[in-house]
Amino acid sequence: MNTKTDSDGKKYLFSRSLDTIFLAVNNVFKFIGLFFKEAFTAPFEWKETINQCFNVGFKSLPLVSLTGFIIGIVFTKQSRPSLSTFGASSWLPSLISIAIIRALAPLVTALIAAGKVGSNIGAELGSMKVTEQIDAMEVSATNPFKYLVVTRVIATTFMMPVLVLYSGLVGMLGSFMNIHQNEQTSFSAFIKNAFSTISFLDINSSIFKAVCYGFTIGVAGCYQGYYAENGTQGVGKAANTAVVVAMFLIFIEEMIIVQFVNSIR
Repeated sequence: MNTKTDSDGKKYLFSRSLDTIFLAVNNVFKFIGLFFKEAFTAPFEWKETINQCFNVGFKSLPLVSLTGFIIGIVFTKQSRPSLSTFGASSWLPSLISIAIIRALAPLVTALIAAGKVGSNIGAELGSMKVTEQIDAMEVSATNPFKYLVVTRVIATTFMMPVLVLYSGLVGMLGSFMNIHQNEQTSFSAFIKNAFSTISFLDINSSIFKAVCYGFTIGVAGCYQGYYAENGTQGVGKAANTAVVVAMFLIFIEEMIIVQFVNSIR
C-alpha cells in the first residue's frame, strides 16, 4: 500500500516537473514573439538602442582586448612544439588563423559577454522589476518592454559580431607578436600565410555565430530580469540564471552551427 502511494507521488512530482518545463519553454517563446512584434512596430527607441550598443560594445572592449590578445599568444605557444616536432613550424600562422576565426574568437567572446553583459542586464532589469520601476513606466504611458527589452536585445545582437571580429584581430596580433619574436616572420608573410586557408565561409559562419550568440545573451538576460521576483534575492538569482542559461545555449548553438557549416564546407 505504501509502495503504491510512493509510486503515485513520484509520478505526480515528475508530471509537475514536466509541466513546469513546458510552461517555461512556452513563456520563453511568447517572450521572443513579443520581442519581434515590438521590434518592428513604431515608435522606435533609437536613442536608448544606441546607448545600449555603447554599453554592450564599447564598455566590453578592455576585457575582450585582453582576453583575445592572451588567447593568441597562449594558443601559439601551445601549438609551436607540436608543429616543430614534424618540422611544420611554417604552418603555425595558418593553424592559428583557422582556430581563432572559426572557433575561439566567436565562442570565447560570447562566453565573456554572457558573463559580463548577460549578468548586467539580468541584474539591472531585475532590480527595476522588484523596485516596481517597470510598473511605474507602464503607468507613465511608456512601453517598458520596448524601452528595456527590445533595445537591449538589439544591442547585443548587433554588437556581438563587432566584438567577435575585433577579438579575432587582437588574437591574430598577439599570435603575430609571438611568432615574430621566435621565428622573425615579417608581418606581410604572417598575413599571407594566415589568411591563405581562411575562406568567406569561415568569416560568414563566425559572424552568423556571433549574431546567434548575441541574440541568445540578450534574450536570456532580459527574460530573467524582466520576470524577476522575491526582492533582492530574486535580482541575484536573475543575474546568475541569465549567465548559466546563456552559456548553456551558446554551447548548444556552437555544436549545431559547426555541424551545419561542416556539412556545406
